[in-house]
Amino acid sequence: MMPSSLVWLSFTLVLAVVQLFLTSAACRRQDGVQWATSNRDGEAPRYTGVAARMRRAQANFQETLPIFIGAVLVAHVAGRDGSLVTWGAGLYFLGRLAYIPAYALGLGSIRSLIWGVSMIGLFLVLGGLI
Repeated sequence: MMPSSLVWLSFTLVLAVVQLFLTSAACRRQDGVQWATSNRDGEAPRYTGVAARMRRAQANFQETLPIFIGAVLVAHVAGRDGSLVTWGAGLYFLGRLAYIPAYALGLGSIRSLIWGVSMIGLFLVLGGLI
């Protein structure tokens, strides 16, 4: 049996926290703990490589996450939490899960395809509201 859209939403929220920690860890390798524990009054470090890609991946996730959360919750409250919404929520989660390593490894074309999968999932969730 496939998890409900609320379960997928829960997985996605856990993923958001995990991605936050992974991004922070990648950045700490470049800027050190001293920057992280300072007042950060000076210029922020210029991140490169994996740290920069992880920051961009996190920003990309944060752009669609509020829409996903809202759509899943509205679908649930409105009683429209059917198979379309559940499949969409699952695709969104799995796409976002695969997106992190694809972006971190610099797999541009593959990363874009994976992003497309997550967007299809988001559109399915939104479609379930109509």
